[in-house]
Amino acid sequence: MLAAALGAVIGMVLALTGAGGGILAIPLLVFGLELAVQQAAPTGLAAVGIASAVGAGLGLRDRVVRYRAAAMIGLAGMFVAPLGVALAQRLPGRPLTGAFALLLAWTAWRMLRAAPARSAGPTRLPPCRLDPAQGRLRWTWRCARALAGTGALSGLFSGLLGVGGGFVIVPSLTRNSDLDARSIQATSLAVIALVSVSGVSAAVLHGALDWSVAAPFAGGATAALLAGRRLALRLPPARLRQSFAWTSLAVAVLMLARALGPG
Repeated sequence: MLAAALGAVIGMVLALTGAGGGILAIPLLVFGLELAVQQAAPTGLAAVGIASAVGAGLGLRDRVVRYRAAAMIGLAGMFVAPLGVALAQRLPGRPLTGAFALLLAWTAWRMLRAAPARSAGPTRLPPCRLDPAQGRLRWTWRCARALAGTGALSGLFSGLLGVGGGFVIVPSLTRNSDLDARSIQATSLAVIALVSVSGVSAAVLHGALDWSVAAPFAGGATAALLAGRRLALRLPPARLRQSFAWTSLAVAVLMLARALGPG
């Protein structure tokens, strides 16, 4: 029951932001269920992947997922994710916990700065732009390179720290494309689902995934994602982003204290 309740928190975050579920799953599993980071990472990744697949399927039904962009990012991420899993199994727990805390704090800082940064400076054309006639992204070398780089980075973090990669994908698509927020969120969920397949498979091969915890955690996340989709349409995105950022910053401080503390 506790695992399912904690998973519901992750599913709600995914429903409201399209990102950040995985990056909060690790602290919840570490503090709530007393798992080591090496065990929490694949458990969180499995839950986020399953919930994201459900959300991506609904996005495909609504025709807001950019499936070619999702495939490009996802394939690059799936290729790199096993490397992250292998590294995670060889690194000691405390440094891995500290690295995760720093990553979480950096993500929160980026989200808090997102609003003023967007309005500052001259407007530039993103490398990935929609064709007004066809409603599809125009494929160029710059666009493919930006999407592949996004996928590789999200895949590395996915395997190493058990995060879905949405905290990388959403800002990258926002910066490198002219897609609207709903399309970015749905495409991010599709990529997270793809990347998670590779990371979870590698974790199973390494014997690092306990389904007795992962299954109820994933079930709670999926149920909350479905329930939170309607709520997401009624709340202002900027306020949601700020709330998530401050929560992430507080969790990062707790994780860092755990990594640096005695014993």
